[in-house]
Amino acid sequence: MSITLRDSAAGDLPGIAEIYGHWVATGLASFEYEPPGEAEMARRRDAVLAGGYPYLVATDSDGTVLGYAYASAYRARPAYRFAVENSIYVKPGLTRGGVGKALLQALVARCEAAGFRLVVAVIGDSANAGSIGLHAACGFSHAGVLPAVGWKHGRWVDSVLMTRPLGQADSAPPPEGR
Repeated sequence: MSITLRDSAAGDLPGIAEIYGHWVATGLASFEYEPPGEAEMARRRDAVLAGGYPYLVATDSDGTVLGYAYASAYRARPAYRFAVENSIYVKPGLTRGGVGKALLQALVARCEAAGFRLVVAVIGDSANAGSIGLHAACGFSHAGVLPAVGWKHGRWVDSVLMTRPLGQADSAPPPEGR
């Protein structure tokens, strides 16, 4: 399968909403209960882009959205401005087929080029071997577990924290004025 990675566009929102909606309804990666509609997904995408963060899609040769990934602020306080949190979702049936890895590698490269120093992955469910393995394969290290931090689908769910340093990471202060 041929995969094209590019910046997301408004026309990708139906595919993005469909992918995310599936994982909200059936999985534990997101702690939302109800899948948001296209208008809400558009609002969220606009907020990510307005913050100067990357929002990428993977498409096939027909332009069908196979997955998407974006970075956003890890936390709102100014001392955190050099850290981002990543999100990545792949179309059902296509996990472990290379789409997620291609997206995550491209997202990490974009975050590094933008001058961020750390990517934080907050992975829903400590049993989510696919996402944990994907992040490890892309250079993320285990940073901790928040045990039973969420309740979804009739059970307590952990969050796994993984991090990946970027650029100079913590070996040098950030540039002046940033």
